Amino acid sequence: MNVSVEKLENNMAKLTVEVAADEFNKAINAVYQRQKGRINVPGFRKGKAPRNIIEKMYGSGVFYEDAANDTINSTYPDAVDDCGESVVSDPELAVEQLEAGKPFIYTATVALKPPVSLGKYKGVETEKIEVSVTDEELANRLKSEQEKNASFKTVTDRAVADGDMIQLDFEGFVDGVAFDGGKGEDYPLTIGSGSFIPGFEEQLIGAEIGKELDVNVTFPENYQAENLKGKDATFKCTVKGIREKELPELDDEFADEVSEFSTLEEYKEDLKKSMLELKESNAKTQKEDAVIGAIVEDSAIEIPAPMLQTQQKQMLDEFEQQLRMQGMTLEQYAGYAGVTRQQLLDELAPNAERRIRTRLVLEEIAKQENITASEEEYEAELQKMADQYRTELDNIKKMFTERDKERMMEDIAVQKAATFVTDAAVEVEKKAEKKEEKPEE
Repeated sequence: MNVSVEKLENNMAKLTVEVAADEFNKAINAVYQRQKGRINVPGFRKGKAPRNIIEKMYGSGVFYEDAANDTINSTYPDAVDDCGESVVSDPELAVEQLEAGKPFIYTATVALKPPVSLGKYKGVETEKIEVSVTDEELANRLKSEQEKNASFKTVTDRAVADGDMIQLDFEGFVDGVAFDGGKGEDYPLTIGSGSFIPGFEEQLIGAEIGKELDVNVTFPENYQAENLKGKDATFKCTVKGIREKELPELDDEFADEVSEFSTLEEYKEDLKKSMLELKESNAKTQKEDAVIGAIVEDSAIEIPAPMLQTQQKQMLDEFEQQLRMQGMTLEQYAGYAGVTRQQLLDELAPNAERRIRTRLVLEEIAKQENITASEEEYEAELQKMADQYRTELDNIKKMFTERDKERMMEDIAVQKAATFVTDAAVEVEKKAEKKEEKPEE
């Protein structure tokens, strides 16, 4: 295989790949072997007709298209490695020569990694982030822990109150007609949870067990069901049971039950410590984002359109995988949201561009500062994966190819570059906001 590179404008290039005639003939023969069992030729049992007979009957190029696709798929990755360029987009492919007895030639038009003109990246000023845990925040956290450990007791001598967990039968009607999905029986609902349409739960406060009442609401304009958007609806509701929330006392007994500490004061100190650590971690991330954002803003990069499009597709693929984990397809999500696949791609463009610029800038900083990943750092990352999946390190190593290792080493170097510029940043006090002066009357 021979590969030549023609540089084009706007960080684009055309790779011309030439595959020897005998190699392409092997691909044709492989397609013949794969397909001959499905081709009927008079005088031959299915799967027994020679290749030359099939080609005479159906045309000499009967296997060419599949052979061309197979050849491109098998040779393109090596062509990218051999070309000596950093290809950063999916290829636009074109077949240039497809003839019997001649080399198979195709071209791949691709985007190349664009050059980065770095701005200032050492000593970038960033506002200092003060981190502390207030008494109010600690009290709210304790309240949250109380809520988590609340118990419920059945009550029968009063009406529904805010915070109750109720057992509810309901059926919804629009213009007097019941609609699909609007009916429920023995539905568990916590009043004040915001689980239902705005205004629904509030109208159940004061409802008595066993007595039907009407709840009137208006569906939001952005409601997922197209036929219900903005519609007025009436739900006929019957409360079948009420359970009252009981919060545990905040005392030493509570601390002993929910933690490893025997006193409330020790438990509060531990909560405060964990809250402070979380805030410090968030502040570190916020500082890193601000510093890198400023460096990216001060750097110049011309991103080729195909590179951006490839990044958008990759991000949409990631989103689709997340949806699958939740039991939903991308088509279902698009239908609920009322958008097309192209609209989803378009919405990803700003984040895709930001991700590209950030990565390229950090790669260039790593290059300028000779920041690389060590074997020990690589193995440490693999060990984290092994711990996560509860397997041996060697099992993880076997899963990684040399190219996988290169990518991970690059990722480690990029993260080290991010840490480098963050540590080199200069923290300055936050500027006091100027109050607007009121004009004299």
